[in-house]
Amino acid sequence: MRRLALLALTLASAVQAAEPVAIDVYRDPSCGCCQDWIRHLQANGFAVTDHVETNMGAVKSRLGVPYSLGSCHTAVIDGKFVEGHVPAADILRLRRQPDLIGAAVPGMPVGSPGMEIGDRQDAYQVIGVTRGGEQHVLADYPAH
Repeated sequence: MRRLALLALTLASAVQAAEPVAIDVYRDPSCGCCQDWIRHLQANGFAVTDHVETNMGAVKSRLGVPYSLGSCHTAVIDGKFVEGHVPAADILRLRRQPDLIGAAVPGMPVGSPGMEIGDRQDAYQVIGVTRGGEQHVLADYPAH
């Protein structure tokens, strides 16, 4: 009986882990790299709701994205903003950090998800933002 309960718990955990993670993405209608980033999210288990916007500045302002961390697209997950080409794994880490209101990859660094150009990768960082507006590095990706 105990083994059966353990097996049921293990199966329930596996099914739960396989469920897609819902995320809303806001992007300009003519942005190709935004669509590439959406494909990156989908390939990593996210269920994306794609919102085409004509005024991304207003979206970023409403969500509290600091101007200095701006990029081309903005997403929302669990009420937190995700700005720019943040890798899927870092979005999942963001969800587990209650002190943060969002994360960003400023600009459009070559080699970040959605900005792949051959084997080139520029160095970039994923920056976390606290409720008080403090910023710190969540992940560091070196150039290669």
